[in-house]
Amino acid sequence: MAKNEKSGGFQSAAGLIRYFDNEDEKALKLSPYLVISLCALTIAIVCIANAVWPT
Repeated sequence: MAKNEKSGGFQSAAGLIRYFDNEDEKALKLSPYLVISLCALTIAIVCIANAVWPT
């Protein structure tokens, strides 16, 4: 019985690897630098808004 339980986990993991291995050609691709810049800009805007309009 223990043998059957071990083989099921590997098959399910292999399916996930195949699923995440495929890349969609039409997907939106963002540079990591752009994402970090947008996060920093959002933080700056929130900090400035908090200083201008304190709650």
